[in-house]
Amino acid sequence: MAIRSFKGIAPEFGKDCYIDETAVWIGDIKCGDDVSIWPLVAARGDVNTMRIGTRTNIQDATVLHVTRSSKANPEGYPLVIGDDVTIGHKCMLHGCTLGSRILVGMGAIIMDGAIVEDDVFVGAGCLVPPHKVLKSGYLYVGSPAKQARRLNDDEMAFLKISADNYLVTKNEYLEESN
Repeated sequence: MAIRSFKGIAPEFGKDCYIDETAVWIGDIKCGDDVSIWPLVAARGDVNTMRIGTRTNIQDATVLHVTRSSKANPEGYPLVIGDDVTIGHKCMLHGCTLGSRILVGMGAIIMDGAIVEDDVFVGAGCLVPPHKVLKSGYLYVGSPAKQARRLNDDEMAFLKISADNYLVTKNEYLEESN
């Protein structure tokens, strides 16, 4: 795996993380415990910070990046991802904030300054434009993303189950590599 420092800051990982050997992680990135990073994920914490919570999984070919500070935006936009989040295959997350227990469907794009609150489904192929807020407890679909409907109890429960399923898979990969 390619884990590199940038300006003297190297990525940090909590306990029992799985990082696929084809993943690329650069700069100021901190991951909690039990995070799984799957093939071809690229993350650059080079011009701002990235923070990823516990039991979060980031699936194949996803790109994570941040936005630098500027005169117009002195803080820039870091990338913040909460706990028990499933990021589907080939997503793009750029300088956004995601709460906990979220499922981001395959191919979704979430842009600078967007906020996804806890307990949200972001549908496959969604485009969440800059600064949009996705409220807790809903399914969002489309491009641009629109609130489709409230999540039912089974869907709410599935948000945690999805993360738990990847925890099992991550542990199987770690066992095989030992």
